[in-house]
Amino acid sequence: MSSSPPAALRPIAITQGDAAGIGPEIIARAFRDAPDALRGCFVVGDVAVQRRAGGCILRAGDTMLPVATIAAAGQALAVPPRCVPVLQLPGLPPEPPAFGRISAAAGQAAADCVVWAARAALRGEVAALVTAPLHKEALSAAGIAFPGHTELLQAEAAQHAGVPLAEMPVRMMLASDELRTVLVSIHVSLRDALAAVTQGNVLAALRITHAALSRSLGRAPRIGVAGLNPHAGEGGLFGREEIDTIAPAIRAAQAEGIDARGPFAPDTVFMRARSTPQRPGEFDVVLAMYHDQGLIPVKYLGVDKGVNVTLGLPLVRTSPDHGTAFDIAGQGVADASSLIEALRMARQLSSLPD
Repeated sequence: MSSSPPAALRPIAITQGDAAGIGPEIIARAFRDAPDALRGCFVVGDVAVQRRAGGCILRAGDTMLPVATIAAAGQALAVPPRCVPVLQLPGLPPEPPAFGRISAAAGQAAADCVVWAARAALRGEVAALVTAPLHKEALSAAGIAFPGHTELLQAEAAQHAGVPLAEMPVRMMLASDELRTVLVSIHVSLRDALAAVTQGNVLAALRITHAALSRSLGRAPRIGVAGLNPHAGEGGLFGREEIDTIAPAIRAAQAEGIDARGPFAPDTVFMRARSTPQRPGEFDVVLAMYHDQGLIPVKYLGVDKGVNVTLGLPLVRTSPDHGTAFDIAGQGVADASSLIEALRMARQLSSLPD
């Protein structure tokens, strides 16, 4: 990507997400309410879907949010504020899907948008991509082999680099002003998540976290590592994963100069890492052993503040930290705060020096 224009001269792609959910609505609301954060951004998706979303958020006395069709990513830079530029992908369904219903066609369309944006980012045509929520059942119904964004983007990056999937390790980070967590495993069953707690996987997560946050923080991050078992195993009384697997991975990381400590009891380590105006966190990030262990604390502190960041990719990808919210889709009440934060973080990350 060294031959690409500087990030400030490249647009940011926003994928539309599952059109049966709130993705298009929060995109429309963000363009209307946060024009400074949305400058130079464009939507990868369907014009009709985005126009319908604009109607959903229409307030009394408002004029309809304009939608502009663009033919190339670079044209987004010339679109005026509070106008939604949409790069219309060919082959999408001719009509927007019904709100709140799982649809294979909507799942396929959402995946197609992500693939287009990922390839544009890998070619250096866009500075970053921000992804509106997918619906995992809709993806599965469409026959998509990947359960979510992270795995789909990992596969695209590996293919672009010409390497096996195992040589493109990635991790999910959920971040807010108060807390960051990185996950050892992502979208797998709890039984498979336990099996994924190996020394190699924990060490790989520590390396990816150290490299990514060293770049964004400008210094080595302080990484607190959560145990797997209650009380971090209590010296082997409640399980030996901490002794046999997690602690050896931490020691190996420390030997490489990584500031990793633990494993700590998972019911208290997140409180120790939380940063507030009254007290800075003891750690910059917590490495959690599985999905819910790490995501529940961040989401509890405020879904509107959290941003999902994929670490380890040769591109910048962020996302709001919530799902498709089928239960409120089409009502015009969805909150765009997390999407706006994801856009701001994408802009910040894409502007960092290589």
